[in-house]
Amino acid sequence: MNEFFALLKKGNRPALLASIMNGAIAVMKAIAFFITGNVAMFAETMHSIGDTANQFFVFIGSALSNKAPTDRFPHGFARLVNLVLLGAVLIVGILAYETIKEGIHHITSPPEAGSWLWLNLLVLGIATILEAIVLYKAMKEVIADIGEENVKGFKVVKVSLANLGNAKPATKLVFLEDMVATFGAIIAIISILIATYTPFHAAEGYASVVIGLMLFYVVGRIFLDNAAGVLGVADEEMEAKIGELVFEDTHVRDIKKLMVIKEGEELHVELKIEFDPEMSIEKASDVLKVIERKILRERGVTEVIIESDKDDHELSWNPDDHEE
Repeated sequence: MNEFFALLKKGNRPALLASIMNGAIAVMKAIAFFITGNVAMFAETMHSIGDTANQFFVFIGSALSNKAPTDRFPHGFARLVNLVLLGAVLIVGILAYETIKEGIHHITSPPEAGSWLWLNLLVLGIATILEAIVLYKAMKEVIADIGEENVKGFKVVKVSLANLGNAKPATKLVFLEDMVATFGAIIAIISILIATYTPFHAAEGYASVVIGLMLFYVVGRIFLDNAAGVLGVADEEMEAKIGELVFEDTHVRDIKKLMVIKEGEELHVELKIEFDPEMSIEKASDVLKVIERKILRERGVTEVIIESDKDDHELSWNPDDHEE
């Protein structure tokens, strides 16, 4: 049990914060839905419930993925976070389906404009502000994941959007879900205003369908990323970076093999370097140790398997083929 709580301290904090925040938002929206019966509020309630469950599972998964390897699982638990995220998207998918189904029902049989306008707007307005706060924190976490510093203000938005693909899986899910949640709440507010002040009473149904489709986008994006993570996907950008780093050492003649595999939030590197056949074993060993230390300083790299071979005078690694 002590080990479990120690692992929880290493969990993805933005996911935990988002889960707590979305739990409070889900309760608030659910109360408003039961009072008003508003379909756009129903869509937002389903969305927040899904976000709460997902982000809590993500926090637990990211924490447990830090567990040290055991005799039964010698390669560790790094990919556990990918498995948890695959399970999480199933919840989002079910809620997205229910949201779209309810929206279509509202479109085909639109009710008269309802009351409780200001209650709906107040709840969704508060939700939008809270979701935006969580989204901004997720953006800052993306920036932390890529190792950027001194990024402030509106630049946080620009840099995080440009580098979302390089963020940790858990951070990426929190980012996408809260981005959809923020814009979903805005769409719900607009639809309620349209349905109240115009004859277009089906607007809330269309908003529900749009929110559901946005949720399905999150499902697809997260599923594809984490399915690849479970299988073990190569990080080509990091391969190119490490290739350049290795060739900075003048003793290196060629790179026979270089693979960088993503294991959850970790990167595992396998490397074979060719040296001059006349180089002593002791010298080659010293060079390998220096290169290994450099690679381990790269963000996310937790394991380096490195070995040497004599130069076969055939170029195996062409830097031009591995440009970022």
